Amino acid sequence: MIKIYGIKTCDSVKKAFKFFKEKEMEYEFVDFKKDPATETQIANWLKKVDISILFNNRGRKYRDLNLKDLSLDDKGKEEWLAKEFLLVKRPVIEFEEQVIVGFNEDKYNDIW
Repeated sequence: MIKIYGIKTCDSVKKAFKFFKEKEMEYEFVDFKKDPATETQIANWLKKVDISILFNNRGRKYRDLNLKDLSLDDKGKEEWLAKEFLLVKRPVIEFEEQVIVGFNEDKYNDIW
């Protein structure tokens, strides 16, 4: 089963929804606003993807929190991910043993 994590209003999440609907593939959606990722979940994702991929340093929340000024190391970024779900790059997709972060149609086509 494909599990998509994100928020409904995110453009990248919407693109992922569209991709799977067009392919007529079922998925489960987990809304970070209702069910934020746990520290354990984030740690598990980070076993499969690098923190630089999972941590969204281009979003508004990153700028609003002035995190650039903190010069965070990887541990600091991981702590912030657990505190603030909007710092997680979206969507995060769990499929079989894989974790795919962000929307990339070419990559999605290679996998599915």
